[in-house]
Amino acid sequence: MKNSQIYTRKHARAGLSEKLPAIECFENQFPGYEITIEIPEFTSICPRTGLPDFGKITIVYTPKRLCLELKSLKEYILAYRNLGIFNENAVNRVLKDVVRSCRPVRARVRGEFNPRGGIGLIAEARYPRKQN
Repeated sequence: MKNSQIYTRKHARAGLSEKLPAIECFENQFPGYEITIEIPEFTSICPRTGLPDFGKITIVYTPKRLCLELKSLKEYILAYRNLGIFNENAVNRVLKDVVRSCRPVRARVRGEFNPRGGIGLIAEARYPRKQN
């Protein structure tokens, strides 16, 4: 690999600690149901190439006390448009921020990213996380 092609620790960690808009919540009124939110026009920037990535993010969660408020979720997701972050990290960051916001019983975030260079990617992260 040429030096100009080396992926650094900076690339790997890009986008994980940047401040993003808060995801607001409202009080849940019902027990034992599941919510699915589809975001078909997710975009972010590859931290290595600077090229845009496009995909669909699906959030599935079982609320406990709080539900995600969709307008603030939209503002949160829109902040990724200018954020340099790998697709895998974006999926895990969304999960982390969703869990921090509403403390669900369980949650899953799935990212289905459009092919670039002939390769597509699907990444899925779940809460609670399994211990390795």
